[in-house]
Amino acid sequence: MDKQSLAKAIQEIAHLTGEFKLRSGQTSHEYFDKYRFESQPQLLQEIAKQLKPLVPDDTEVLAGLEMGGIPIAVALSFETNLPVVFVRKEAKDYGTCKFAEGLEVKGKKLCVVEDVITTGGQVVTSSQDLRKSGAEIDHVICVIHRGSDISKLDDEKLKLTSLFTRSDFRDE
Repeated sequence: MDKQSLAKAIQEIAHLTGEFKLRSGQTSHEYFDKYRFESQPQLLQEIAKQLKPLVPDDTEVLAGLEMGGIPIAVALSFETNLPVVFVRKEAKDYGTCKFAEGLEVKGKKLCVVEDVITTGGQVVTSSQDLRKSGAEIDHVICVIHRGSDISKLDDEKLKLTSLFTRSDFRDE
């Protein structure tokens, strides 16, 4: 499947219209329901195949952000043979009490994986937490970057690479 066909398939299954409150607090009249494309094995596999070239060569671990970044990171792990760490929004208060599950991140070069990014607020928060644990992070990849202002990421010296931007889904 080429990139344009993948964008069309994602739009057909996941693009919703209405009024939606985004994580950033913004209101939008369109929404990409990531779970609709993440729950489809063929689409998820194709997304991972097309994301693979975007993973920096020096990446040692993929960091999938809760919740939508996790299936993307797992699928990408199968394509790249890189291990995955599962990153919670906050540490759990039982068991191991960790916010990053799977393996030790200290001293490892991580690439953060997210599904849809508007402003990057959660990416920044999670990256700061991972860095406090000793991880090295300078790159973020996502399926869809639907916003335009990535100054939060720039401020944290995080380079964003997306498979798609909002303009890839414009109706003709």
